[in-house]
Amino acid sequence: MISALFTAQYPIVIQIFAFVFGACIGSFMNVVIFRLPENKSVVFPSSHCPDCGHPLPFYLNLPILSYLYLKGRCGYCSNSISIRYPVIECLTGGLALLLLYKFNLSLPGLFWFFFGCVLIVVSFIDLDHQIIPDRISIPGIAIFASSPLFIPEMSFETVFYGIAAGGGILYAIALSYYMLRKQHGMGGGDIKLLAMIGAATGIKGVLFTLFTASVLGTACGVAFMVFQNKKDSRFKIPFGPFLSLGALIYIIWGEELIFWYFSLLAAP
Repeated sequence: MISALFTAQYPIVIQIFAFVFGACIGSFMNVVIFRLPENKSVVFPSSHCPDCGHPLPFYLNLPILSYLYLKGRCGYCSNSISIRYPVIECLTGGLALLLLYKFNLSLPGLFWFFFGCVLIVVSFIDLDHQIIPDRISIPGIAIFASSPLFIPEMSFETVFYGIAAGGGILYAIALSYYMLRKQHGMGGGDIKLLAMIGAATGIKGVLFTLFTASVLGTACGVAFMVFQNKKDSRFKIPFGPFLSLGALIYIIWGEELIFWYFSLLAAP
C-alpha cells in the first residue's frame, strides 16, 4: 500500500509537499509535547536548545534536515538531541501522505490529519508523564464533535452515541476494576480520550479502537514482561498510545479490516 502512494494519482511534487507540510506540523507538535505538561507557553520563547538554552535560527530548526545536518547534536553546546524529534516529524509527514492517499485533497482528509496530530501529541505526553491533559481531551471532545460537518457518514446522533460509548465503556471498566481490586487500574484521561475518539468516529470507531488497543496493549505488555523478566505483572503501561493507534488504524484501514474479520468468521 505504501508503494501505491507514489503513483500517478498525484504528482510527486504534491506528495513531497504533503510530507513536508506534515513534518512542519510535527516540528510544532514537538514543542507542544515538551512544554504543555510543564505549563509553559508553546509560542514564547522561540525554539531553543533544552540544554544550553541557545535560540535556534530557522536554518537549524528545519524538520528532519537540521537533525541530519547536525548529526543529532546541538550546534552550540554539542549535547545530543533526542531522536524522537525527527521521529515525530516523520510520523506526521507519513500520516499526511497516508491520508492524502486515502482521502485525496479533501476536507475529511484535513479533519483526520488534525485529529491524528492531536492523538500523536496525546500519545507522547502519556508516554512521558503517564497523563493525558484535560486541556487537550476536553476541548477535543467539543472540537471533534463537529465531525458531521466534515465526515459524510457521521451525524450529530452518532457523535452523541460515540461520546457516550467512549466515555461510558471505559468508565464502567475502571469502576468495575476499582470495586474488585480496590485500586485504580485506569486513569480518567483514558476515559476522556476515548470519548474524544467517539466524538470523531462514532460508536463503531469506539468499539474498533477499544478492541484494537486492548489487543495491541496486551501483546506489548506480555512482550515487555518476557524481555524484561518482570516477576511482578502489576507494572503500569500507558493506555493512551494504544487507544490513539487503534483510532488511527480505524481511520485509515478500519472498514477493510472489519470486512476482513467478518468474512473470516463467515468462512466455513
